[in-house]
Amino acid sequence: MTQRIIQRIRGKIRLGQYDMTVHAMEEMAEDNLDILDVEHAILNGQITSSKKDDRGGTKYVIHGISADEHTEIGVVGRFKEIGRYLIITVYEIFD
Repeated sequence: MTQRIIQRIRGKIRLGQYDMTVHAMEEMAEDNLDILDVEHAILNGQITSSKKDDRGGTKYVIHGISADEHTEIGVVGRFKEIGRYLIITVYEIFD
């Protein structure tokens, strides 16, 4: 099931059928990341967990590598009722 969900998320990213919260854009800027980093992480990353306790729908946590091929980042998002994918937050993962 997880593989089917990540493929669905990747499809939304490839088609540009996603939105970002203001919070996600602020966090992205704070960590010196850009949209290409976020897209790259989703397209090449994996779902590490899901949280079903949110009233807005299941949230998926994806860990992947940014476009520089070195920086590991996390992306949290969920599907919106209209079928688009909403990126809620983005963060750099430090070891």
